[in-house]
Amino acid sequence: MAMDIVIPTVGESVASGVLSKWLKPDGAAVKRDEAVLELETDKVNMEIVAPADGVLRHGAKEGQTVNVGASVGRVEPGIASASAPIAAPAAAAAVSATASTVATAVAPPPTTQDAHGANGDVRATPLARKVAAEHGVDLTKVSGTGAGHRVREQDVIDFVKGKSAPASPAAAPAPAAPKAAAPSGPRAVTVERMTPIRQRIAQRLVEAQHTAAMLTTFNEVDMTRVMALRAKYKEGFEKKHGIGLGFMSFFVKAAANALMEFPTVNAYMVKDAEGHPAVQKHAYADIAIAVSTPKGLVVPVLRNAERMSFAQVESTIKELATKARDGKLTLEEMQGGTFTITNGGVFGSLMSTPILNPPQSAILGMHATKNRAVEDPDKPGQVAIRPMMYLALSYDHRMVDGEGAVRFLVRIKDQLENPERILLEV
Repeated sequence: MAMDIVIPTVGESVASGVLSKWLKPDGAAVKRDEAVLELETDKVNMEIVAPADGVLRHGAKEGQTVNVGASVGRVEPGIASASAPIAAPAAAAAVSATASTVATAVAPPPTTQDAHGANGDVRATPLARKVAAEHGVDLTKVSGTGAGHRVREQDVIDFVKGKSAPASPAAAPAPAAPKAAAPSGPRAVTVERMTPIRQRIAQRLVEAQHTAAMLTTFNEVDMTRVMALRAKYKEGFEKKHGIGLGFMSFFVKAAANALMEFPTVNAYMVKDAEGHPAVQKHAYADIAIAVSTPKGLVVPVLRNAERMSFAQVESTIKELATKARDGKLTLEEMQGGTFTITNGGVFGSLMSTPILNPPQSAILGMHATKNRAVEDPDKPGQVAIRPMMYLALSYDHRMVDGEGAVRFLVRIKDQLENPERILLEV
């Protein structure tokens, strides 16, 4: 008896997703609990497994939006025929949009036959089919340059341009080239659907701008002592704990200590049982760390960061960052943060204004460390070259007064400039 492959419930607010990729081809033999497709939602990516042993039959196309509870295929009893296609490794199938664009520019076009299935159907994206219909293009005549020789919308556009281009006129004496010649060559324009995660990021950023009275306060921190402490104990730390000692653990611990002293920075604005505005305070610091992934920014959460050791902070950040880039984060690992830290410095940012992560009341922005001339803290009145970092704290002024925000940021600065204070929590 065939068993349907059903999209499971992902989370309370997730009603649909995009079938981003089949991990096994149609007609392939699969085992029970073997991953067969990848589902992308606005919050998390996940793999859907086969419900039984048998032969896989696709019921939905890649790129199609599917609802929770919908059947997207089935597993039929039996053994796959010898002519069934062999699944390529998942890593080879995961071709990024950038890689596809580069391949289009430098690789020779595949034959038209490669773009078609055995039954004569054309493998094409939904947008390619739409563009083809608008221009009356026969997709069987278009060479596909997408993954698996799939016809993309740009392939159709290029086909239309090539068909309508006028024949070259007879050669004529070339006029003198102008001093500032206009650029020549194709000026390609592509249209790609926003991923669910990218749409969710856009929605939340606009929500933060429209619902909060957001302000940002800035300060700078002298990183000399933190850098010296890290250099001194980095090797021993890694030998003992099996994880490198980075700067993020210093910032996480400094922020956790400061959050315990300034509870409104660690709070949410909510409504009470009667619907009146209220403040929800937290006796713990669940700090979200912004991680950049190929599909957008995600913010996995360090639970009870105030209780974590430096080794626990470093190892947990590494684990969550790896899962984020591999698309393996769970919904639980991205929910419930009370404060966020984002590090634009890894990309070279010197100064920026981070945007709140609702419903949180504040977010700390780290930046690049640069040597600058400042007053020597050990020799007042004299100038010294010190490694300095700008810090930015964006906060919801409805929850946090300017004084509290400034004092909170100064508290973090004091701990980083005197790292023994982080360890002693003073």
